[in-house]
Amino acid sequence: MQHLLNKSVQTIEISGIRKFFNMVADVEDVTSLTIGQPDFQTPQHIKQAGKKALDQNQTTYTNNAGLIELRKAIAQYNEMHHQITYNPDNEIIVTTGASQAIDITFRTILNPGDEVILPAPIYPGYEPLITMAGAKVIFADTTNDGFKLTKENLQRHITRKTKCVVLPYPSNPTGVSYTKQELHELVDLIKEKEIFILADEIYHTLVYDQVHTSIASFSEVRDKTIVISGVSKSHAMTGFRIGYTLAPAWLTKHMLKVHQYNVSCASSISQHAALEAIANGHEDAIEMRDTYRKRRDYVYNRLQKMGLDVIKPAGAFYFFPKLSVNGLSSFELGIDLVRKGKVALVPGDAFSPLGEGYMRLSYAYDMNTIEEGLNRLEVYLRIKR
Repeated sequence: MQHLLNKSVQTIEISGIRKFFNMVADVEDVTSLTIGQPDFQTPQHIKQAGKKALDQNQTTYTNNAGLIELRKAIAQYNEMHHQITYNPDNEIIVTTGASQAIDITFRTILNPGDEVILPAPIYPGYEPLITMAGAKVIFADTTNDGFKLTKENLQRHITRKTKCVVLPYPSNPTGVSYTKQELHELVDLIKEKEIFILADEIYHTLVYDQVHTSIASFSEVRDKTIVISGVSKSHAMTGFRIGYTLAPAWLTKHMLKVHQYNVSCASSISQHAALEAIANGHEDAIEMRDTYRKRRDYVYNRLQKMGLDVIKPAGAFYFFPKLSVNGLSSFELGIDLVRKGKVALVPGDAFSPLGEGYMRLSYAYDMNTIEEGLNRLEVYLRIKR
């Protein structure tokens, strides 16, 4: 019966991140620096808001687009912090995590045969969704440009079939982000073209040495941009599954249809918790960011002392060092690190073929775990070299 299945589904694979994590999960005495899961607890006042919603029986369907109070809070937050204005009545959808937000975006804007440009290496969650929408992924190699998509690189990949370019920043897996000037150069190219921009800004609160600029703040592309965000990384709420989209009303109207038939609405309890996070949890995100910055600086210094070629991340909580040992592929190296070094990193090829030769290291772990993992990595490299 397998031949009867959807061919697009048959061709996609489970995320390389999860696949590798599951492979090594049962190996004893391994220090893992693999998963992008905040090691902080959800702040108490947010959990209390969720409990209160339960006690008050807020357990029914909400508006398909989400609680209007939450959408108003999202609008106020983005106007205050990113200088972008969206109407909570018809330009914001509360989704079941950022992943569902990306899914409904692609299913709304893509037709079979369309092309989507992905700056690679890149998070593996986009390609399968594009494939299932019947479109084609075009990887733009950023490895010679500091992992950033430049205007010139983008221009080389645009064709008459190009429907969308994805800009995830700060980036998973590289941690790089874009300055306002770098975004301006991309805007200058895209503004006259019939190309959508999907700006995945889920890590927007975790930017360390510069101010985060949303590409939607450029008026020239505001009406062709879909911003994806949420509370998973900013408030350690990955399990609550609350994301959101910001998009012009004419587009949001159609995205809402896909969302409605997909999930009806996001969890009512989680929405109430997210309302508390966005309306009253600004300090929570700042505290987490400051802790991550200290970890980033520590990891960067350690990796440099090991002689690794690595770019200092501007945000998120990942490093993506170039790491090659004895001609092993990234996946083979990942297995060898686990078996002989007792430390787990994610093989770079999980982030597209252009990630080959790199490994992703997550510092969303406590300092003791990070230090032990780096100690083991250093010993492994000393022996192998």
